[in-house]
Amino acid sequence: MDLQKIVEDLINSFLSAGDLALRLRKEGLSKEIKSDNTPVSNGDIEVNKFISNQLSKVTPDIPIISEETSENKGNSLKNFWLVDPIDGTYDYINNLEEFTINAGLIINNKPVAGLINAPAKKRMFYSYGKGKSFEFTNEKTLNLSELPSKRTEPLNFISYSNKIKPEIQKIYDELGVKEHTRMKSSLKFCVVAACEFDGYVAEPRAYEWDIAAGHAILENAGGSVKDFNGNEILYGKKDLKNPSLILKSKNII
Repeated sequence: MDLQKIVEDLINSFLSAGDLALRLRKEGLSKEIKSDNTPVSNGDIEVNKFISNQLSKVTPDIPIISEETSENKGNSLKNFWLVDPIDGTYDYINNLEEFTINAGLIINNKPVAGLINAPAKKRMFYSYGKGKSFEFTNEKTLNLSELPSKRTEPLNFISYSNKIKPEIQKIYDELGVKEHTRMKSSLKFCVVAACEFDGYVAEPRAYEWDIAAGHAILENAGGSVKDFNGNEILYGKKDLKNPSLILKSKNII
């Protein structure tokens, strides 16, 4: 499997999906609340259709699991795509910037490649192997893996809430984290991979499609993604739910 060709064949599609998402938002979104009490818009659905179609063209034999469809959920798969067409739907529907478009490729239950577009930020991230994580922005491509490793103090982590839970504060104290900045979407994986932040900690929450693409990008950039016990995180669990997470940039592993 030529991961580089697969990912590079999809970059323009992800840029186009970002344009589609922004155009639909500008035209005015229709919104609903799903059974799990989270919002969804016609933008989520249309971007999902577009991305899924492009993935099927490039890798017709690899099944897709997406947040927005029931297909393949509950199946025991080892090789598959995980798609979150709009991660950060709240930001998307409220004209904020941190939402992302995501696809992570899982092979033998491990994330090996990923694409994340943050169209409102004009930042496109992708990866297809160790030492091969990139950001494309302003018509320039930066290899995140080649960023110089330099630890700075105090450590600044991403958090998904301004209120830090005790179990997370305990890990912060152990690591020496003194500052945290709130960020909701998978963009957190990308900015940690780019060494703009030092890490992220979360108790078990959300689903595999929320983290797969970012996991590949961060790990391939030299960072790490483990659970609270230091275990490797695998994909294809029957319920598709995430374990606890500790992300670290290459500066602190």
